[in-house]
Amino acid sequence: MMFFDRNDIPLQVKRMSELRKLKQSEKNMAVQIANAQKELESLKNDPGTLEKYARERFLMKKDNEDLYIVAFDSSAIR
Repeated sequence: MMFFDRNDIPLQVKRMSELRKLKQSEKNMAVQIANAQKELESLKNDPGTLEKYARERFLMKKDNEDLYIVAFDSSAIR
């Protein structure tokens, strides 16, 4: 004799699988947070890193420089 209720075995297996995925996601997010904190500390303490970050991310330049952006079309490269 079997009883089916809201806590049946297939649902429990599904929930355990989802729990494993969420725990892995939590670990990945923790690593990303740690990397972001290291980057933030580096930006706060090192002016060279701050300049590099501004140039790469925001395409900033000095007054006496010219900025050239080279973009490659990935479909053209084979």
